[in-house]
Amino acid sequence: MGKGFYISKPLGFVLFGLGVGAVLTIFALSVVYSQEKRKNEVNARDGTRMVTTAAPHSTSAPSNEPWDKYRLPDTLLPAYYNVTLWPRLVPDEQGMYIFTGKSGVALTCVKETNLIIIHSNELNFTLTSEMHHAKLAGLGGTSAPVILKTWFQIQTQFMVILLKDNLQVGKSYWLYMEFRGELSDDLGGFYRSQYTENGVKKVVATTQMQPTAARNAFPCFDEPSMKAVFHLTLLHPPGTVALANGMELEVLQTRFEPTEKMSTYLLAFVISEFTNLRSPSEANVLIRIWGRREAIESGQGDYALSVTFPILKYLENYYNTTYPLSKSDQVALPDFAAGAMENWGLVTYREQSLFYDPKVSSNEDKEWVVTVITHELAHMWFGNLVTMRWWNDLWLNEGFASYVSYLGADYAEPTWNIVSNIYIFKYYEYILPPASCEGTQNELSFSPEERSDGAATGSEGVWRRRSCFLSPNYLHEYAYSNTVYTDLWKKLQEVVDADSSIQLPASINEIMNRWILQMGFPVVTINTRTGIISQQHFLIHPDAVVDKPSDYNYEWFVPITWMKSGSNMGQHWLLTKTASYEPMKTDTDWLLANLNVTGYYRVNYDPQNWERLLTQLTADHKNLNMIIHRAQIINITLALRTTKYLYEEKEYIPWESAIRNFEYFFLMFDRTEVYGPLQVSLFTYYKKKVKPLFDHFKVITSNWTRKPPRYMDQYNQINAVSMACKTGVKGCSELTRMWYRQWMKNPDSNPIPTNLKITVYCNAIAAGGVEEWDFGWQMFKNSTIAAEAEKLLYGLSCTKEPWLLNRYLEFTIEPNLVRKQDVAFAIVYISGNVIGQPLVWDFVRANWEHLTKDYDDGSFFFGRLIRGITRKFSTEFDLQQLQRFKEDIAASSFSFGTQAIEQAIEQTKANIKWVSENKVQVMNWLIEQSA
Repeated sequence: MGKGFYISKPLGFVLFGLGVGAVLTIFALSVVYSQEKRKNEVNARDGTRMVTTAAPHSTSAPSNEPWDKYRLPDTLLPAYYNVTLWPRLVPDEQGMYIFTGKSGVALTCVKETNLIIIHSNELNFTLTSEMHHAKLAGLGGTSAPVILKTWFQIQTQFMVILLKDNLQVGKSYWLYMEFRGELSDDLGGFYRSQYTENGVKKVVATTQMQPTAARNAFPCFDEPSMKAVFHLTLLHPPGTVALANGMELEVLQTRFEPTEKMSTYLLAFVISEFTNLRSPSEANVLIRIWGRREAIESGQGDYALSVTFPILKYLENYYNTTYPLSKSDQVALPDFAAGAMENWGLVTYREQSLFYDPKVSSNEDKEWVVTVITHELAHMWFGNLVTMRWWNDLWLNEGFASYVSYLGADYAEPTWNIVSNIYIFKYYEYILPPASCEGTQNELSFSPEERSDGAATGSEGVWRRRSCFLSPNYLHEYAYSNTVYTDLWKKLQEVVDADSSIQLPASINEIMNRWILQMGFPVVTINTRTGIISQQHFLIHPDAVVDKPSDYNYEWFVPITWMKSGSNMGQHWLLTKTASYEPMKTDTDWLLANLNVTGYYRVNYDPQNWERLLTQLTADHKNLNMIIHRAQIINITLALRTTKYLYEEKEYIPWESAIRNFEYFFLMFDRTEVYGPLQVSLFTYYKKKVKPLFDHFKVITSNWTRKPPRYMDQYNQINAVSMACKTGVKGCSELTRMWYRQWMKNPDSNPIPTNLKITVYCNAIAAGGVEEWDFGWQMFKNSTIAAEAEKLLYGLSCTKEPWLLNRYLEFTIEPNLVRKQDVAFAIVYISGNVIGQPLVWDFVRANWEHLTKDYDDGSFFFGRLIRGITRKFSTEFDLQQLQRFKEDIAASSFSFGTQAIEQAIEQTKANIKWVSENKVQVMNWLIEQSA
């Protein structure tokens, strides 16, 4: 952060001013779990049998039996597993890829019971003896009860074993099973990925267990608090290598070191023909970067290897705890649903998240790699060593890792100044999104089968003061065990109690609970004429009825930092709905609150103060000398007036903020009756603002022949070119089309600057026709670099030809054309095109059942898809279609995405209101500017 804006007085105020507010965003974005269950069973064959018998005493009414509940009973604890798996990397006679396995688990009885309930999903079990699907033996001389019956509860994904007698408390038992499953391509559980190398198809067997897919690979107690040690053996064909959490001990039939005591969702294994780069032999931790041979040999893993060891050492120092494993494998997978997964000792990534090629990849690609690596390695301690007890505390893991990802990246790449530049804006962007829907945030009752893709975004602030939030004893005290968020508050309170200089208005628990147990966040209104400050629950739809009760009456303890006219900084706790605070009273100075946007709240002012801020911004914008402050007051409400000074602005963050608000206007208006006049007026207005920026970069890059010298300028150059082309600045379209045409003439030599590729691809394809699109498609298909393929995936969505967009949509559901991991992105990209949006909406509704079958258990996929394709919805007709779609899905057997649709309905209502209130004012303002 920039100097001069942290308050050096009571540490407690700074701590919460910097951090507490971010908790709510972590909570809202990170913990979303639905009750959507798999619908299809694997067919039994070849001596295996799937039993679907209903439970004893089952009726059509809801049952209170333990096997009908989604949580495991608290009667048994696993100690360790012995698991042997044999995946077949070629299809069988029916064209299926299958795996077989044997699994044993040592159980300790902690409460008397005659039931063993263990998770199992889509596994076919061999009848081991006496027509049962399991064997039970006692350990340590204990005798085991006789098994009376075994059955499967499909809805709750349990194998249930009914015993003749009770298990004895304190005694241990061995449960053994043999099974078979499908190595499908649905990107979850134990699944297959494939790629082509030198014309030969290669199959990879890999895993994604979070949150609840370990049960798809072998029967287990699949909850995060059920930690155990895993002894794993993998059988695989010659020419392949097997990897797992522990170090491999043998080959072909690869046996691995036992894991540390860990949760099932962190288990991982990979069988492939990958090769690797490794750290020097003198390193105390073996680091290996794995991936496709072509990618590794071409150097795409070099950057990841170069930063991983320094980041690990940095984190060891940061945590004051040695990395607890002997190795750290990082594997780039051709097909992977998430960005990466923090499996302990075997981190899995999308290729784009681990591989970097300096000849092809952009600054953003490189930054993404180093921050994702740090994020995942941060979990090795916070998340893996110490794990949340249940999924509703996932925000704690993800928020911490998100923050540390910037610290580690800053350590690995100090010249980028990520923490004080990029980080500030990303915090601003995600902490205060344009919308907060009533009734869609901060739910505490979740089933563990839906995972949000927003876990890492906007959640870093809570961790900015590691010395207070994460005392050195926290990891040591809870190592290899589980915690809840109140354990962290307890540690924080110990820090506060031990330091008399920290003055807080209440206990840590009371302060934090107001932020994490209430929906949404406040808007703080400051009246500089009277000195009255107040808070109100912020809702994007002000007339909405909030039906979620709050024990705190939607009242927060808000830490407010503020300054007057560039000096005279102060701080204040707002503890009630309304309070009087004389130091904020002024008739002459401008006042700016929430310095550096570190608090999780919006700010509004009296009209006079807004005028003073706008006057200052127009007269001397640099007097608001921290660029984040200039971005802070460029918001939707005042966006048009606050952009008048932009022709003088050269910094990245204010321009980025202005552009995002500018884009919101077009999201809302591009299908209304004002779009034509609005487009002309707004483009003319912004053209005048961006032309000086475009000309500036033309000069400092010597007519686009070299990179801007400053790192943040390299980002702002993208804004300059993108906005200049969008608004019709002379020379921009010609520039992008010239680069693209040069590439078309010589496909082996791409002349486009790496940082500008996505902008050039989009603009050139939009301005061209089928020839440009077909060339881009061919380059996409030929690309062996994931980051390059991603840019082309987006660029192809920019065409103005409806038939090309329809063809592209059809391509997305052909796995041999577009990888499943990329389908949601491609469809959302197309929907961002004003021509493509209605095509996408029709396509998704028509293909909903097909998509659902392809993405069984795909809440992660559908949430991303629905949010992306409905963000433009702003009419009553849009709303009616959404509501009908929700009804159609509810009436079908495919219930994926219902929560995302409900959120889209709320967002659409808010958009309708915003458009109705603002379209006339926007048009009138633009007319005044052009008069």
